[in-house]
Amino acid sequence: MKYPGNMTSVLQLVLLLLLFTSVTSEPGKLSFASYYGDHMVLQRAPQRAVVWGYAPGFFGSVTLTVTGPGTGGGTYTSRITTHPDVGGVWSVTLRPVNDTKPYIIKVSDKENTTSIEDVLFGDVWLCSGQSNMQFTVNMSYNASVQLEDVANYTEVRVFTAQEATSRVALRDLKAVLEPWSLPSKASLDGKEFTYFSDLCWLYGRYLHDHLSYPIGLIDSTWGGTAIEQWTSSAVLKKCNVPPKPLHDSELWNAMISPFASMTLYGAIWYQGESNAAEPSTYNCTFPGMIQDWRMHFSANSDTSPDFPFGFVQLGAFRNDSSITTGFPDIRWHQTADVGYVPNNLMPNTFMAVAMDLPDFNSPWGSIHPRDKDTVARRLVMAAMSVAYNLTIGEIQGPFPQSFQVDSGYMTLYVRYTYRELAPIRSNKGFEVICSPFEKKQESSDVSNNAVWSPVPIIQSDDTSLTLDLQQACANQTVAGVRYAWRESPCDYKACAIYSLYSDLPAPPYLVVGDLPYGSLVKNP
Repeated sequence: MKYPGNMTSVLQLVLLLLLFTSVTSEPGKLSFASYYGDHMVLQRAPQRAVVWGYAPGFFGSVTLTVTGPGTGGGTYTSRITTHPDVGGVWSVTLRPVNDTKPYIIKVSDKENTTSIEDVLFGDVWLCSGQSNMQFTVNMSYNASVQLEDVANYTEVRVFTAQEATSRVALRDLKAVLEPWSLPSKASLDGKEFTYFSDLCWLYGRYLHDHLSYPIGLIDSTWGGTAIEQWTSSAVLKKCNVPPKPLHDSELWNAMISPFASMTLYGAIWYQGESNAAEPSTYNCTFPGMIQDWRMHFSANSDTSPDFPFGFVQLGAFRNDSSITTGFPDIRWHQTADVGYVPNNLMPNTFMAVAMDLPDFNSPWGSIHPRDKDTVARRLVMAAMSVAYNLTIGEIQGPFPQSFQVDSGYMTLYVRYTYRELAPIRSNKGFEVICSPFEKKQESSDVSNNAVWSPVPIIQSDDTSLTLDLQQACANQTVAGVRYAWRESPCDYKACAIYSLYSDLPAPPYLVVGDLPYGSLVKNP
């Protein structure tokens, strides 16, 4: 167990004691599973929350009662079944509850009774990934402001899983770092990279601003981890990922699989930096992981089989404009090489572009930019449309609809959808690869042997822009075009292309193939 840092107040000392004493699960005794507890949030209607735990012996039944001032009360009976790892287990699927009143949930057998109190029904979101999701509230550039405001969000509850590994998929967590808690300085201001995720907190807080009902946030993260660790072996086999026998699937087994036995609304994800050195399989493992999580969660609870999944497209890293591999490849693969989401390979997904938020002076290293607030706002903007169908509008920045080469004037005309382009903030970011008119370029040639040349923006309006090809492609044709294909493509909020109305940055993209007559790109 990791100790939270800066234990200087009585309140924080009390919280530390709770970290060791409030987990009620104990196989062989009547108890709730580890991630149930006082102050928690269960999934609201129309979905049905699942509540489960342990019971002595292997036969008989338990009675579960839900009581409170709302309309969601009731009494349920569950037979005790045998689980090979933990012994006697009981499980109840509740009727849908749609009010926001606090409830008490009590479970009893012939000899014992235990309960959890101040239980709310709302939307439960799982937050996972590596260090930029694990990045805690007190590390943010505006941490003091965030912590001053938490008292206004008592319906947003937080929970942190302890880092753990397993060679087999577990039914329950090995340990809990932070039990369900109301937001406070004590519950959010822990040791760096320990609890609670800043991005997860801000996402839940802004969701609550829009939805005005309880939000439950589960932080299950581990810095420096690769996607192979968060993915089941079935996905890795399908994607032809060479084994890493000591690490593959170990975090899926210990830190994600247990939550499949409760009901969630959705998940958000920030990971990919650890895969940047070998990105080639990420366009299979990432969509495959999302699909696999959905399958497992929906099979074991009332979680939707296509639950919404949001993610952060990798941010900037080093202050070196020459780096064109690694992070750019992962960003592209995060969209299954389409450039935007949702798409046919990644339905019901949404993303926040973060490459324009560099923080080269971050005290936590430039790979850990401190502006998680902008990232959270971008994620929530997309979630309101994709995950909740409550808004109709932009969920990401401008994406090109078509390209047209004018060989006479040596220009490349890029058209966007509708009247959406904000005034251009930089004339940099676009590159092309050229080939002789008589030579047909193959995609593999462009991908493997490309010599990309920068081309400036020389003209723009609110629907299109024009690139100057004279220096890059004199007496040649364009065989490929890409945008923002750099590890750190621009200064803070100063990439070239943004949306006029939402101020969302255009995502990076890559188009390969001769474009003498224009090439149509499907618009999201």
